[in-house]
Amino acid sequence: MVDVLALVEARLRTALGEPDARAAVTFLGTDRVEVLRFREGDVLRYATLGMSAQPMTDPAAMLADPLKGPRAELVLSVRGGLADTDKALRPLAVLAASPQVEGVVVAPGASLDVGEPLWPGAPFTSVLVAEPGGLVEDLELDPPLDPVRFLPLLPMTPNEAAWKRVHGAQALRERWLTQGTDLRDPSRRSVLLD
Repeated sequence: MVDVLALVEARLRTALGEPDARAAVTFLGTDRVEVLRFREGDVLRYATLGMSAQPMTDPAAMLADPLKGPRAELVLSVRGGLADTDKALRPLAVLAASPQVEGVVVAPGASLDVGEPLWPGAPFTSVLVAEPGGLVEDLELDPPLDPVRFLPLLPMTPNEAAWKRVHGAQALRERWLTQGTDLRDPSRRSVLLD
C-alpha cells in the first residue's frame, strides 16, 4: 500500500519549499493531523498533512470505501508579522479532521466554521474553500485511489459568511475581486456587502 502522506509531504515541499515549523494535533478517535508552516517572503502558508490519509466519505453512504473517495489537504496563506497567525494551527487541524469526525466531504465552494477566531483577535471564524490547482498541483495516486487535491482556504468574516450563504461562493469571490480585497491580510475588514 502506498504511503499517501509521504507523497503529500513531498508534493508540498516541491511546491512550497522546506517547512520552517510543524505541529501535530490528535483528536480522540481520529488520525493525527499535522500542520506545516512554509515562509515565502512576507507570506506564511499553513498546510495540513493527514486529512488525505483516508478518503472522504459521503455521509449518506451505508459503508465507507477504504480506497475510493475524494482526498484533500488544506492550505491557508496569510501575510506574516501582522497577527499571531501561528495560533491558527489548531483550528486548521480541526477543519482537517472534520471529514473523520463529522463525516463531511470538503469541496470547493464549501464554508467551514470553527466557531471561534482563527487566531487571537482574528475577524474570521470561518473559511471559504477555494478551487485547487493554483498553488499546489493535485497529486495523482495509483488507481483506484482518487488524487489528493490541495484546497486553498480564504478567511471569511461572519458577515461575509452569512452573505455567502444567501448569494453563493462565486458572488462572494466576485465581490472580493471587484473591491480589490487582500485575502492574505490577517486583520482585514469585511468587504462591503449590500
